[in-house]
Amino acid sequence: MQILVFGAGKSATVLIKYLGGITAQKNWICTVADQDLNTLNNKINGYPNLRAAALSIEDEKARQGLIKAADIVISLLPPSLHFLVAKDCLALKKNLLTASYLDTQIKSLENDINEAGLLFIGEMGLDPGIDHMSAMQIIHGIKANGGQISSFKSHCGGLIAPESDNNPWHYKISWNPRNIVTAGKAGAIYQENGEIITKPYEQIFADCVQLNIPQVGSLAYYPNRDSLSYIPLYQLETAETFIRTTLRYAPFCLGWEKIVQAQLTSDDEMVDTSELSYSRFFQDHFNKNQVELNSPELMEQFIFLGLNDPTIINKGILSVAKILQEILEAKWKLQEGDKDLIVMLHELEYKMNNQQYALKSTLVVKGDDELHTAMAKTVGLPLGIAAVLILENKIALKGLHIPIIKEIYEPVLAELKKEGIAFEETKTEL
Repeated sequence: MQILVFGAGKSATVLIKYLGGITAQKNWICTVADQDLNTLNNKINGYPNLRAAALSIEDEKARQGLIKAADIVISLLPPSLHFLVAKDCLALKKNLLTASYLDTQIKSLENDINEAGLLFIGEMGLDPGIDHMSAMQIIHGIKANGGQISSFKSHCGGLIAPESDNNPWHYKISWNPRNIVTAGKAGAIYQENGEIITKPYEQIFADCVQLNIPQVGSLAYYPNRDSLSYIPLYQLETAETFIRTTLRYAPFCLGWEKIVQAQLTSDDEMVDTSELSYSRFFQDHFNKNQVELNSPELMEQFIFLGLNDPTIINKGILSVAKILQEILEAKWKLQEGDKDLIVMLHELEYKMNNQQYALKSTLVVKGDDELHTAMAKTVGLPLGIAAVLILENKIALKGLHIPIIKEIYEPVLAELKKEGIAFEETKTEL
């Protein structure tokens, strides 16, 4: 059997390690393709059945040659590039796995995927991915016992572990930094106590709700994009409350609210940085947008990012968002030995046998170091496990899916548990 992985970035590290062990054990071959051959060779070093392929993803001939030789394809490319791979997989009759949300382009292939008898699974990472699988296992279990769910809240965050938390934002980057800059831009819509609530971008990070997770402590959450679209997928039309959120430490939300108010995430505003200091960059935007840093904590956060730094940026003409992203990548970089933290919490309320219950299901995963992160574990392992299960015919579905059905989530969650990724449940009577 031959597995093909596109992309060897931050999220691929643990997947590559996992497939290195599996392929040696089963005498399979896994090819990992990326444009950065040096990084790639370092990641596959020590695994005899892993192969490196230098690839520019736009090179159609090379891309299709790799896909043709594979039995299954895993794409960890940026979401905008999945469609290139998906079209080739369809033409060459290969199954495909990705960790990204299914977009309209991929969904447009659904009939062709069905007709070809192929299996494409999207949203097979952490969030989306493990969140779907763990939630549906709980939901199906409650319903099978006659329960009726009235409230569903699902929270997930990529955080920094307490022992590596040494900056005033209480945050470091363990995944795509572009996604951090754009978080919340689409606003949010969700349901609470029967009421549809819409929040524009400007309000997303204001008044973040706090909750306590025993293994971690106090965290805050902000609502994710369109929660309502998941109500029919989760078959929770009778729930009065339904929300999906992102977890952060509370100071992060307070600081990021100021970043939004200062319009520091704008992709439209272009700035000449040839004579612009980091200090002037921040001060200009705070002054122009009448944003006050009205606490010592906020001042400390922005001084950390460069509020008082006279260094000239000198990187040509860039968007404001791009300047901010480059600052964050430097200031929030995981340092040697740093450990990140993944926290996921599902909160459900339901009625069964005339009794109201509250159920909490919690996942806490800590990274090993700055490369083998909790983020890489929880994004990469579901993909690797699913690929092996498909090749062994233990997942024998066809069509375009996300992992909300038992045929996918039960075997994958069972294997994740063996890898130390397991939820703890508590149930109380209300």
